[in-house]
Amino acid sequence: MPSLKDLRNRITSVKSTRKITKAMQMVAAAKLRRAQESAIAARPYSERMAIVLANLSSSMEGRDDAPPLLAGNGKDQTHLLVVCTAERGLCGGFNSSIARLAREHADRRRQKGQ
Repeated sequence: MPSLKDLRNRITSVKSTRKITKAMQMVAAAKLRRAQESAIAARPYSERMAIVLANLSSSMEGRDDAPPLLAGNGKDQTHLLVVCTAERGLCGGFNSSIARLAREHADRRRQKGQ
């Protein structure tokens, strides 16, 4: 049976671990909140990019010199996937995530025969 001193040490240890865990949760919550705010702040850029690409595509329709991927061919078998990444320093993980998601999307399209 553990002594009273061992029990006190154990209680102190558990309390310290609880404090550390609570601090880590607070840091994680702050990082998540910041990431969500950044994603919401980037939404207008994403919407504007969609408008620009739609305008570019519509301006190419019916032109003889238009690239087939932009103008389309009337079939639903060919898709243009535009992937935009950051060019700022230390964005390796961010860019890798974008590239991975783009590859997964392209693989899903290939599996559907598109």
